[in-house]
Amino acid sequence: MSDKKFILPSETLQVDKIQLIPLIETDFEELYSVASDPLIWEQHPTSDRYKKDVFQLYFEGAIKSESAFKIYDAEKNTIMGSTRYYEFDSENSTVSIGFTFMSRDYWGGEINFKIKKLLIDYAFKTVDSVLFHIGENNIRSQKSILKIGAKRIEDKEIELYGKKVLSFQYEIKKSDWES
Repeated sequence: MSDKKFILPSETLQVDKIQLIPLIETDFEELYSVASDPLIWEQHPTSDRYKKDVFQLYFEGAIKSESAFKIYDAEKNTIMGSTRYYEFDSENSTVSIGFTFMSRDYWGGEINFKIKKLLIDYAFKTVDSVLFHIGENNIRSQKSILKIGAKRIEDKEIELYGKKVLSFQYEIKKSDWES
């Protein structure tokens, strides 16, 4: 795997009134106000991420990645959640998208699709394949990623904050996305 960082766009990614803005350290409190809802994390392998100290680990990882976004509702002037690129592999021309969460106010409808489409379209300017890793019990995200057109390609154990968890790997190939 390449040690290079995935290059973020120099401009904010936007669709309708939804903006993906690079995450910065001063976003912590506002983002935590969204993440403190236990129901957001109930199907996630780190189901206690609503706790401030546990969320702090997530946030520090996002900042360190230099490839995370806050999801921002420009119409309501509020943070909706966060998402990021990770595991950029230039040799195999892949990048993963994940660590995504949104306020329950934005669940359902087309918002998740629009956000993923922005990320996927941008990624395909650089890579040939986009990957997603979803915990075995995260049924909502599994259904959502299938609707976008991803295909489940592998089951694998991944390390998540010091513990191994079963994750399903999904893929969208550039050639499939464009057709």
